[in-house]
Amino acid sequence: MVLADLGRRIRNAIGKLGQATIINEEELDAMLKELCTALIEADVHIRLVAQLKNNVKKEMNFDEMVGGVNKRRLIQKTVFQELLKLLDPGVQQFVPQKGKPNVIMFVGLQGSGKTTTCTKMAYYYQKKGWKTCLICADTFRAGAFDQLKQNATKARIPFYGSYSEMDPVVIAAEGVEKFKKDNFEIIIVDTSGRHKQEASLFEEMLQVSNAVNPNNVVFVMDASIGQACEAQARAFGDTVDVGSVIITKLDSHAKGGGALSAVAVTKSPVIFIGTGEHIDDFEVFKPKSFVQKLLGMGDIAGLVDMVNEAGIKDNEVLVSRLKHGLFTLRDMYEQFQNIMKMGPFSQIMSMIPGFGPEFMTKGNEQESVNRLKRLMTIMDSMSDAELDHPKASDLFTKEPTRVVRVARGSGCSQHDVKELLSQYKKFSDMVKKMGSMKGLFNSKTGDINPKNVNPAKMAQLNQQMAKMMDPRILQQMGGMGGLQNMMKQLQSASGGKF
Repeated sequence: MVLADLGRRIRNAIGKLGQATIINEEELDAMLKELCTALIEADVHIRLVAQLKNNVKKEMNFDEMVGGVNKRRLIQKTVFQELLKLLDPGVQQFVPQKGKPNVIMFVGLQGSGKTTTCTKMAYYYQKKGWKTCLICADTFRAGAFDQLKQNATKARIPFYGSYSEMDPVVIAAEGVEKFKKDNFEIIIVDTSGRHKQEASLFEEMLQVSNAVNPNNVVFVMDASIGQACEAQARAFGDTVDVGSVIITKLDSHAKGGGALSAVAVTKSPVIFIGTGEHIDDFEVFKPKSFVQKLLGMGDIAGLVDMVNEAGIKDNEVLVSRLKHGLFTLRDMYEQFQNIMKMGPFSQIMSMIPGFGPEFMTKGNEQESVNRLKRLMTIMDSMSDAELDHPKASDLFTKEPTRVVRVARGSGCSQHDVKELLSQYKKFSDMVKKMGSMKGLFNSKTGDINPKNVNPAKMAQLNQQMAKMMDPRILQQMGGMGGLQNMMKQLQSASGGKF
């Protein structure tokens, strides 16, 4: 996961303050030393690290600090704000306009992942309902058009290129003109790269830019090249008006700090980060959310946005049943489908407070996805009567031959079927508890609002939720207190409802 080692080291450095009996200048200096070492080893420029250290020390003036101030919290807040300054150039990023052609030109060195990233961006906007397309204006690299063609075909994205035309300017101009006539909204132009910065690369890039007149120039930056990112970004920015940056290969052993901190110098905002080879290993970059996840603070607002963006609409029938304390296996199946729509598990987990980016590795993530798919396969082997039964766990307990039939039909063991039914019973018991609580549901909108509920009953509901959770996950969140705090954040992020 993105910069996992840096995040862990920063959290450890700040965490040591919690073990100190008295927080004084000596403790602050020790924490800052660890923090700065972690940042420098992550390839963040030493000048920026020194600036961050001085700003934190300036803010934490122990001589002028009034009594009763929570020094621990103030230090954490100051470090958070300084890390945010490091990653946020404070520049308004380009926002494409719906219903109009938005020409986006990609630039960068060869091997930075430009072509793959072009497809990822086109797919990202396509999922959101935009009419997207791709143009291959890279005639320098052998196989560039074949790669783009293969990627675009797999993602079902229209594309344009040529095996015979060798002038990238002609291909780019013709492609943009064609797709504009067909009313495409996101027109992505992939340009040539070189192994190093050459005059011929910049000349070609400028000619393509003049021919297509892009609305946004995206510079694709390879995270693995370290502090060289800064000089690279400056050189490209001097030739064309770089409006945005996408950082790739943050899933590798790349330290990534050089790429992220180069943004502060070039004044071009990072808009996306690439976190893997797959087409959906692509995250929108929001500095505040990124720093929150880096520090293990979670990003509940981002999680709520992700739920909304996944197209998970309010299910009136489900809400109606929840009000009456009813929850079937079919309801659980639909919720599993919604989770699968939301994207990579590691991305979802890092948005929950207490979970660092390294909590779920690629191997664990795949195991979790496979387990969810296996549970859905088991439910695919059940009859409609079983899926819609209000007390399915009791039905299977009374008639164990059903367990045998479903296990055979799904190719799973009887133990797997029983484990699924056990998980369902926990969900069902919690829903019954919710249905019995007066005032939990708004009678007009169906929204859940815990403020209207007796605190003692709300505490019982939280305990029920805690029973459903993996003990390791509950501990990582900070026990019952952490769970309650997360529920409050979730309520606040979703406008008083969750």
